[in-house]
Amino acid sequence: MPTTEALTESATSKYVQTSKWKLHYNEAGDGHPLILLHGGGAGASGWSNYSSNIASLARHYRVIAIDMPGWGKSDTAVPGDRDHVEALELALDALELDQVAIVGNSLGGRTALRFTAHHPERVSHLIPMGAPAPGVNVLGPPNDKTDGILPLVRAYFDPSPANFQAMVAAFAYDPALAEDADLARQRSEAALARRDHLENMRLSLPSGDLNGPPQLFQDLPPLLAELTVPTLIVQGRNDRAVHFENALRLMAMIPSSRLYLINNCGHWAQMEHAEEFNRVVHEFISAH
Repeated sequence: MPTTEALTESATSKYVQTSKWKLHYNEAGDGHPLILLHGGGAGASGWSNYSSNIASLARHYRVIAIDMPGWGKSDTAVPGDRDHVEALELALDALELDQVAIVGNSLGGRTALRFTAHHPERVSHLIPMGAPAPGVNVLGPPNDKTDGILPLVRAYFDPSPANFQAMVAAFAYDPALAEDADLARQRSEAALARRDHLENMRLSLPSGDLNGPPQLFQDLPPLLAELTVPTLIVQGRNDRAVHFENALRLMAMIPSSRLYLINNCGHWAQMEHAEEFNRVVHEFISAH
């Protein structure tokens, strides 16, 4: 296993063949398994979302950042067959992991919430971050029409560096990250390297079936109300992609939850406040 002092994407890169998809993941560390699920932007991957966190968290846990079907180096996912809950279950089975802690950012948060609701015995800790909640927004626009999601969609149809720069600017609160041209270029190059992912996502957008049938997510509240899995909801107060009212709604739905709301923070808490995020995640898991 690579040491935390010399972690690179290539040094941590691995694949697992499930009964349905060949999935790529980055792994480091030992101990209780901690699964990191990335968001839904074009060019996203486990490494791109969590490169600021893996080394720190790997000091305490066996960290596994998975590229879900249709993203990163994993097999693509075609319209009508994109269920990330199924993919996560198959991945855990193939890796022989009975119970894990899960961090899920944005679309990955949706996966984490639905997986935990249906398989609570397999989740020791649930940490949705910048994650949407079932239900209807009151304080802001619908989750698929926010100032952050609209440029994300544009980047799928035209994955140019300029469109990725607009997406990064909408996701980040910190000007240093919002204006990071290298990050925008890297995401553009990653997206263009997998045109099959782009095309299948574009075809799936009209139905909203991005990581599973949308209605299955909207049906979660009764199951979330029964959860006893320790849950930490992490949310940026200035998130323009997923308004913080989603976090309030999740906290109201999940009795076992608490909310960690970060001011001066956009959609990527794990990047903008990496040191704080790493500390809070470890403290929460170790205390529960």
